[in-house]
Amino acid sequence: MQTILRTYRAGLFWRCLRRLGTLLVLWSWGLLSGSALGFRNSRLDADSKLPIMGLMPINKAAESISEGIIPAVELATEHVHNKFLPNTSKLVLKWYDSECDNAKGLKAFFDGIKYGPKHLMIFGGVCPSITSIIAESLKEWNLVQLSFAATTPVLADKKKYPNFFRTVPSDNAVNPAVVKFLKHFHWRRVGTLTQDVQRFSEVRNDLTNELEKADIQIADTESFSNDPCLSVRKLRDNDVRIILGQFDENMAAKVFCCAYNENMYGIKYQWIIPGWYQLNWWKPIASIYCNEKNLLTAMEGYVAVDFEPLSTKEIKTISGLTPQQYKQEYNKMRGSAEYSKFHGFAYDGIWVIATTLQRAMDSLKRLGDPQNIRDFNYVNKDLGQIFLDSMNETNFFGVTGQVVFRNGERMGTIIFSQFQDKVEVRVGEYNAIADSLELINNTLRFQGVEPPKDRTIIQPQLRKISLPLYSILSALTVLGMFMSSAFLFFNIKNRNQKLIKMSSPYMNNLIILGGMLSYASIFLFGLDGSFVMPNTFETLCTVRTWILTVGYTTAFGAMFAKTWRVHAIFKNVKMKKKIIKDQKLLIIVGGMLLIDLCILICWQVVDPLRRTVEDYPLEPDPAGRDFAIQPLLEHCENSHMSIWLGIVYAYKGLLMLFGCFLAWETRNVSIPALNDSKYIGMSVYNVGIMCIIGAAVSFLTRDQPNVQFCIVALVIIFCSTITLCLVFVPKLITLRTNPDAATQNRRLQFTQNQKKEDSKTSTSVTSVNQANTSRLEGFQTDNHRLRMKITELDKELEEVTMQLQDTPEKTQYIKQNHIQELNNILSIQNFTDGKDSDKPLMKNQHDSRSQVPWGTTLEPSRTNKDVIEDINSPEHIQRRLSLQLPILHHAYLPSIGGVDASCASPCVSPNASPRHRHVQPSFRVMVSGL
Repeated sequence: MQTILRTYRAGLFWRCLRRLGTLLVLWSWGLLSGSALGFRNSRLDADSKLPIMGLMPINKAAESISEGIIPAVELATEHVHNKFLPNTSKLVLKWYDSECDNAKGLKAFFDGIKYGPKHLMIFGGVCPSITSIIAESLKEWNLVQLSFAATTPVLADKKKYPNFFRTVPSDNAVNPAVVKFLKHFHWRRVGTLTQDVQRFSEVRNDLTNELEKADIQIADTESFSNDPCLSVRKLRDNDVRIILGQFDENMAAKVFCCAYNENMYGIKYQWIIPGWYQLNWWKPIASIYCNEKNLLTAMEGYVAVDFEPLSTKEIKTISGLTPQQYKQEYNKMRGSAEYSKFHGFAYDGIWVIATTLQRAMDSLKRLGDPQNIRDFNYVNKDLGQIFLDSMNETNFFGVTGQVVFRNGERMGTIIFSQFQDKVEVRVGEYNAIADSLELINNTLRFQGVEPPKDRTIIQPQLRKISLPLYSILSALTVLGMFMSSAFLFFNIKNRNQKLIKMSSPYMNNLIILGGMLSYASIFLFGLDGSFVMPNTFETLCTVRTWILTVGYTTAFGAMFAKTWRVHAIFKNVKMKKKIIKDQKLLIIVGGMLLIDLCILICWQVVDPLRRTVEDYPLEPDPAGRDFAIQPLLEHCENSHMSIWLGIVYAYKGLLMLFGCFLAWETRNVSIPALNDSKYIGMSVYNVGIMCIIGAAVSFLTRDQPNVQFCIVALVIIFCSTITLCLVFVPKLITLRTNPDAATQNRRLQFTQNQKKEDSKTSTSVTSVNQANTSRLEGFQTDNHRLRMKITELDKELEEVTMQLQDTPEKTQYIKQNHIQELNNILSIQNFTDGKDSDKPLMKNQHDSRSQVPWGTTLEPSRTNKDVIEDINSPEHIQRRLSLQLPILHHAYLPSIGGVDASCASPCVSPNASPRHRHVQPSFRVMVSGL
């Protein structure tokens, strides 16, 4: 470690020694060459001289610009002497070579201070480093410096450089022009790409401040050292469309090659870069980084921003020449010397110095100060302040435009050029004094039909339900409601018909009402933001939920109740048969509705439905335009939507499953005159399956309102229409064709089926002890079927009895007709062993008639007494059994208290069997209309 430290110290010593030797050589060269660089008017006597110190790199090896500047300065001096200053005052400009080196520049400055005349001002300063060092010390020397080529933004700090002025705008002067250009095309979102160099970083920082003041968003700020491709890619990923670049010519070629590779050119992008590059700057370096054709493709349309080197206005300047006339004289004087774009600022700089000195002399005269500007020395603060104030008052029109200083900064003109077909074309200019932007008509060309967007324009688009689709489904819904109204009219009009009355018309009305409510909900589901206001839509969220829920429960609950009654009567053989009236079914439906209302009320009070708008991923414009579509979709939601939907789905799901179970259990029940359970079962299956499918598909198509609405509407229409048609169309057809066929055909079918079953039963009885389990189950099924048929007969007996109670005067007629019907029904021989069994049957019938006098000789008093008697009295039970028991097979009677299985023939009375059990009154079978 000590060895390394000693080596470092030794190296530092030798470096300092070499630097001191270099300074000594430069000092000696300055003494020899300083006088040779004097202005050619140095021959004037001392009294007429106005000495000015000139600082500029003159040596070509040090990037000299003197060849293009000195002709302009000489031309300006000549014009000043001829047209402005009095003959007794001559500007004497003595040049000192700074060579763009800090040490040499400082030596030249101090040589001018020590060995030269008392310079009134300093003209020059090109290289930023040496210029900033000298400008910082000017206040102590009471000197004012005017630069014509130093554009570094650092020198704009007036606290640090109070005595520094420049006729050339600084690099920061283009930033207000860029902001104005952005505002003109309504670009409010940009990105910056900066080379990691102090000069560009300073411009970028000032530009950031200007953009923030103008309320322009900086979407991304990227910088790079050598490879800009990563930064370009980040700008693309951040969807930056307007790129503000700060980089030199060499890096510009790299940037545009990366832009080509990343496809960041064309109609969607706009590049804005510095405009001070050399003419055809891209040619020497085009093939280094990428193909020249690709580079030119990416460069096409970029906008370059730079200060205006020479005014284009045909106005006479302070010298009496127009800028165009000056340009001609300058080119003549320059000859074959190298051109410099700063020549106009140097020309105007000489005029600034001349006008400043003239104002200083006028100020001294006005103040009555005996001093003369030639009396200035580096410790004379009063004259130094007069020079400074006079410089700030500069205002004239020069060859570079209006020359005005604001805080030492030139308020010049900024020009905009666009790269078009390998050439930069002037397209506009910005006047910093007036803060105005003027674009030349029909010169600025964009690669698209319009200026590119500053971002991917997101166009909100509310996904709406198609009006034609809504119209079609609404028309179908209206047809469904007309159909429902027709069925309701039919059901009410024919409610006293036996076919309609026995199928519970009140429950049928509920089914129709539920269907109509379900139909009505379709209109509400189709109303979205394209039809109603947001507040109205939020109200519709609640209304349509209530209508659909109540409608579903009303229709499905009525079908469920009717199916449950059929199941309770025909499937539960152990259940004591009771009258199940419509009032009880209405109570069941009311209970379901009450549960629904409780859920809906709690839902509305605790967590009501609100209108929410959901954003979906961006979609490209179908027409190919430069913007994206932001799909928006309205939903009816709340904070705990999943919980409430879970409660509703669980309740409805269990109810639906139970309904499907009842429908499956009663699938074989087919008694048209008594019930329509088969069609109700089909309706229950239909509703259940369609609701499950509709709910699943509706959830999956949540982001497609047209598809979702179509599916929901079709499910509701299909379920409601099929249900209503299955329930009412068969009734309508039967009632229109043959109102009595429902009962008569059924009785005939019942008689034929009973004969077939009776023959099978008689054969099975002989081998009942040897039957296997499967045959026994078959017998039990036959027994169950017979019990259902017995129930039907009991129902008809009960109706006859009720009619006898209501209309005593019609007793004789009704009983005769009813006995005739019973004779037709009981004429079947399902439980006899042969033809001889018919006689006992008829005998039993006559015996029953003798026991229960239903004939025409019935006395009125006796009839009234029978009416008053309890229908479940032992006498009535015995009377019914006297009609029913003779047709029962002896193998089945023991199960209901009948004869012994060993009895060879049917018994004529319940008391004939020793195993006969007394039938309790509660064994009666009574069925109300379904």
